[in-house]
Amino acid sequence: MPTEGIRIRPGQLEQSSALAALTRRVRLQNLATIPHPVHTREEDHRWMRDVVFGAHDVWVADCDGRPVAIMVLGQPDWLEHLYVDARHTGRGIGARLVDLAKRELPAQIQLWTFQSNVGARRFYERHGFEAVEWTDGDNEEKAPDVRYLYRP
Repeated sequence: MPTEGIRIRPGQLEQSSALAALTRRVRLQNLATIPHPVHTREEDHRWMRDVVFGAHDVWVADCDGRPVAIMVLGQPDWLEHLYVDARHTGRGIGARLVDLAKRELPAQIQLWTFQSNVGARRFYERHGFEAVEWTDGDNEEKAPDVRYLYRP
C-alpha cells in the first residue's frame, strides 16, 4: 500500500491523548518483540502532554484525519520515538518519518531500540543507522537495548 492519503505534519498538544493511545496501541501490537508497557494509560497521557509536548518536536502521520504514526525528536540529535500502527506498516510511512528526521536533525541522529525488536533494527539499518552501543537493560523495561547512530 503506498502512502497516498498520508499527511505528515507537526503534532498538536490537543492531540496528546490520541497520540498517547496510539503509542500504547502500537506497543501492544508488538508484544512479541518488545516489552509490555510499564506505565498506566493515565501515566502515558500525562507523559505525552507534559513531557513529550513540553520538550520535544512531535510529528504525526495522518490517514483520513486520524493519526496512524508518531515520531518524537529531541534535541540536539535524538529520535526519541517512532511508532506506526500495525495496520499501516509497509506503506513507507516510517521511511518518510526517518527522512524527515534526517532533515530536522542534519548533523547526526541517535536512537535506542530494544535488541529483541529485530524488525525495527533491520528498518533502521536499511536507512543507514549503525549499532554503536548495546546494554543489558538499563531502561524502565529492564530489557536489553541497542543505540543506533546515523551520520550523513
